Amino acid sequence: MNIINFIHKKSYEKIVKTVRRDPITFVPYVLSFLILMLVPIGVFWLINTMFPSFFSGPVAYPVSVLFASAFYLCLYLFFYSYFVAFYLDMWVITNDRLIDVRQISLFAKSIAELDLYQIQDADSDVIGFFPTIFNYGNVTLQTAGPIPKFIIHNTHRPHELRELLLDLSAEDKKYHANQKK
Repeated sequence: MNIINFIHKKSYEKIVKTVRRDPITFVPYVLSFLILMLVPIGVFWLINTMFPSFFSGPVAYPVSVLFASAFYLCLYLFFYSYFVAFYLDMWVITNDRLIDVRQISLFAKSIAELDLYQIQDADSDVIGFFPTIFNYGNVTLQTAGPIPKFIIHNTHRPHELRELLLDLSAEDKKYHANQKK
């Protein structure tokens, strides 16, 4: 995905960093998907073991194949929609603003932006066993703008990102202070 397609860059603006959710946060969805993939196989084995003549009828086997196929189709669709939302969620940090691109569903996207000089405070949180081990967490920005709280979810190295945003915010505040003079 080309970032320039949905961001209208200003002439003096340059992209400093693009941030996505940490890939390790998608692992529970993958594990759930793999476990749910085994459900029809387990049900088939269980029914075949308990009632060996159940699938020998002219209707039972085709209907069970139909239901298993519909189950797998729905499972793939749900997994794909979660993957698209995970992959297309991103935050673009430029020297002037922070752009939050959120993929809500397959056909819905939300884009919000925040001027860096509006950042008043930034917090980074790494809470829990796995976030501590894999070093991912949330960065919360308090702003003076129309969006009072801006949250970057499950990003890798949130403390470093918070420091980068505060440094860029300080530079942008100096630039805007010089523009007023």
